[in-house]
Amino acid sequence: MDRLLQLQSNPGARKRRKVVGRGVGSGHGTYSTRGMNGQRQRTGSSKKPGFEGGQTPLFRRLPKFRGFTNVNHVSFQVVNVGKLNVFNDDEEVDVVKLYEKKLISSKFKPVKVLGDGELTKKLMVKVDRISGSAKLKIEKAKGMATELMTAATEKAAEAGDKAEAPAKKEAKQ
Repeated sequence: MDRLLQLQSNPGARKRRKVVGRGVGSGHGTYSTRGMNGQRQRTGSSKKPGFEGGQTPLFRRLPKFRGFTNVNHVSFQVVNVGKLNVFNDDEEVDVVKLYEKKLISSKFKPVKVLGDGELTKKLMVKVDRISGSAKLKIEKAKGMATELMTAATEKAAEAGDKAEAPAKKEAKQ
């Protein structure tokens, strides 16, 4: 029990609060650390964030930006069918192989194949999205086109299905 009674905080750990406005002899009297006259010397003096002394504030001087940013937007890396001729016949083309051939800049973003150009090789293409014309050109070259559904593309597909659902119900009636 002796030890508990001897417990003390470290020197400097507890600091006394500054007591102001208690007479000239206190060292913080007269103006109470507020300086002479002016707005900040008065009680209740506080300015709202962004106040610039009556000058038109920065947020009102800048132009207004219209529209909004869609948080569900998925931006695809685009590869045209004509660029796929760098691969050998009967080769499987996926995101990693496209990255190795420097046709895309990241392995971690979704990829979409578009139908610009001509394909002369028989390829098995497995990417996140394939346009209709690209799919036709790949199949015309006796290849195979497969769309992979990632979490981002699934979410977009679900949103599309929900939008189509009421239209299907109306058509049945």
